[in-house]
Amino acid sequence: MSTLPWITTLIVVPLVAAVLVWLVPALHRASRIIGLVVSVAVLGGAIAMATQFEVADAAVPQFTETHSWIPAIGASYAVGLTGLGLLMVLLATFLVPLVLAAGWNDARDDAVGAPGSRAALRRQAGMVALVLALEAMMIAVFAAQDVFLFYVLFEAMLLPVYFLIGLYGGPARRAAAVKFLLYSLAGGLIMLAGVIAVYFQGPGGPDGFLIANLSGVVADPVLQRWLFAAFFIAFAVKAPMWPVHTWLPDAAAQAPAGTSTLLVGVLDKVGTFGMIALCLPLFPEASAWAAPAIIVLALVSIIYGGLVAIGQQDLMRFVAFTSVSHFGFIVLGIYVGSSVALTGAMLYMLAHGISTAGLFLVSGFLTDRGKSRRIDDYGGLQKVTPVIAGIFLVSGLASIALPGLSGFVPEYLVLLGSFDASAVAGVVATAGVIIAAIYVLLTYQRIFTGPPPGDGPLASLPDLGGRERWVMVPIVAAMLVLGFYPAPALDVLTPISDVLALAGGAR
Repeated sequence: MSTLPWITTLIVVPLVAAVLVWLVPALHRASRIIGLVVSVAVLGGAIAMATQFEVADAAVPQFTETHSWIPAIGASYAVGLTGLGLLMVLLATFLVPLVLAAGWNDARDDAVGAPGSRAALRRQAGMVALVLALEAMMIAVFAAQDVFLFYVLFEAMLLPVYFLIGLYGGPARRAAAVKFLLYSLAGGLIMLAGVIAVYFQGPGGPDGFLIANLSGVVADPVLQRWLFAAFFIAFAVKAPMWPVHTWLPDAAAQAPAGTSTLLVGVLDKVGTFGMIALCLPLFPEASAWAAPAIIVLALVSIIYGGLVAIGQQDLMRFVAFTSVSHFGFIVLGIYVGSSVALTGAMLYMLAHGISTAGLFLVSGFLTDRGKSRRIDDYGGLQKVTPVIAGIFLVSGLASIALPGLSGFVPEYLVLLGSFDASAVAGVVATAGVIIAAIYVLLTYQRIFTGPPPGDGPLASLPDLGGRERWVMVPIVAAMLVLGFYPAPALDVLTPISDVLALAGGAR
């Protein structure tokens, strides 16, 4: 394996670019091009790193680096990637350049100044810098092998998202940004208490926060349950799970489409990633003890998210509520007690990130043209904007697990494992599949089918342009590749499920 510090390089490059784009006025005019070039280079580096990954050892962190950071409290800069972390890094680096290209004009604001003015360029550069900084943090959090480092990144990621929503979002953006921040900070502060308590149960010393040194160190079952709850609550808020999900629809409705794509497609996966990477190995007995209650919450999320999605009028809130339902499937797969379902849950994290990116971005393209997010303001657009209609349908079908698209294999594995572990859970989850078909097809019908619009503004609505089509092509291609050939992803996820099964995290 190469000795090149892959992970640190992938973190530092976008972070340095973000600082330069933000602080150097001479770079403001070219900020979008710089951001796109840097993010594509980071994607290329992530792919090159992936070619060096040892699939047989996918459950063991690879490309590891460990350096003393704050020895007085036992914190280290320790990074490494398991198979799940690798897939999440590839997902993040895949979506960032597409988001930057899709949101080429998202930073425009006539109140700030005319396009090309110093204020407008500074605002544009600020958005690019925030996205690049967020990319660096996403890579780092999925690679963190130190609990304290993970916590710091878990909280630090809030800042770029807060400013992306609060500065560049819709008319209620400030309220949505504050709600997102308060929910996330509340969960994070509870987790901090757990982080400190876990450290005092471990071996201490300069490497006292390393995940490898803390796995299974909490012997007292009562204390383990309390510490598990501290971590799980933070991850449930981030995921988001019912009933701590209410920040998500507001944030997704007000954020730019690209920000919503990264927020729901990647950042929220930190919640389910933390359940797998921290809760299961650190608190195996408590995870098994809490599993029945968590399964109930996951099933409620599946049904509730799907039913509420059916009644949505705001298109972005619709996509957000579908994600609440999908995260229910992921959490169900993690805790239902089946290694097959756990493998499906991890693959679901990747598949959902791709399909929700398609839905958010194409919905953003549509609402930018129609100047409305209300679903009932549209109708009959299939003949006016056939490319938008087709991509929306493909993304929706991928999200509801149509065979041949990205969502099918992971959802099938989750359901298969759920039925094997609990017939009741499997039946309720299957009802969620039926509800999903209803909310996707009904929304497609309301927006795109029926008689074409008459002489109103919708009759001349432009379809996707060249740049927008090139943004969507890789996403649709990824849905098809993952649908027809998921084997490479499964190969790096199955060893993780096997290890957790042997450790008691799954059965």
